[in-house]
Amino acid sequence: MYKIDAHQHFWKYKRAEYGWIDERMLSIRHDFLPEDLRKEMASASVNGAISVQARQSLDETQTLLRMAEENDFIKAVVGWVPLIHPDLERLLPTVAAHPKLRAVRHILHDEADDLYMLRDDFNRGIGGLKPYHLAYDILIFERHLPQTIQFVDRHPEQLFVLDHLAKPRAKDGLIEPWAGNLGELARRPNVYCKISGLVTEADWERWTADGLRPYFEMCLQVFGPRRLMFGSDWPVCLVATSYQRWVETVSGWVGNLSNDEQSRIWSGTAVEAYRLQDASRS
Repeated sequence: MYKIDAHQHFWKYKRAEYGWIDERMLSIRHDFLPEDLRKEMASASVNGAISVQARQSLDETQTLLRMAEENDFIKAVVGWVPLIHPDLERLLPTVAAHPKLRAVRHILHDEADDLYMLRDDFNRGIGGLKPYHLAYDILIFERHLPQTIQFVDRHPEQLFVLDHLAKPRAKDGLIEPWAGNLGELARRPNVYCKISGLVTEADWERWTADGLRPYFEMCLQVFGPRRLMFGSDWPVCLVATSYQRWVETVSGWVGNLSNDEQSRIWSGTAVEAYRLQDASRS
């Protein structure tokens, strides 16, 4: 079955640029580049990838786009643009002109203001994406879900992709209020969701597939296979799991679904959300 990893990162590690990689994460304090991911994907029978920004920098976005030009397996890029910049209307067309830029993201959960996404200038920036057919990836913690619902409701025509299941408190085994708020968000048909980033919200040493299954099953219940997509969050996931183990974990969770439903989660949803038919021809 054709598989797309809808969420992974590349970087040349510099401590000043990746301050969030703390002392517990020494295993990922080095470079991770396309040739490294290619090996992981080959071992796990994954066919394509979507590269997602890890720094809020136009330079990084351009670097990811160059990597996508040079590596056919990188099907699309989720980059960063300064959405609150007063001159965004001038800046955005240049970046959006690249055929493999398919979405943008802002690291919302690191903002000191939990209501940052409701700022007028931020929402003006979001409003500028649709003419360029760019999706927006939502990166939040579960506590941000109530305001995320308000945020999404301001943009009913904008396509959104929720990263990492909104980072539930899996280490504590908590389902609520995450599940209730996630279900409410999922009622918006313009929101998709990535099955990614869950192991790093769990106990890194002791997590099990069965222990995390309720979070997957809740996402499956509220979004359905048509709006779910697989992602690894490599190399961040390596602090808690190997690439191969995460692919096998998701394979076990989706194994009882129909072939069409599995195909949707492994690739079809990502193809739709990020318009990968066009990217494959670029």
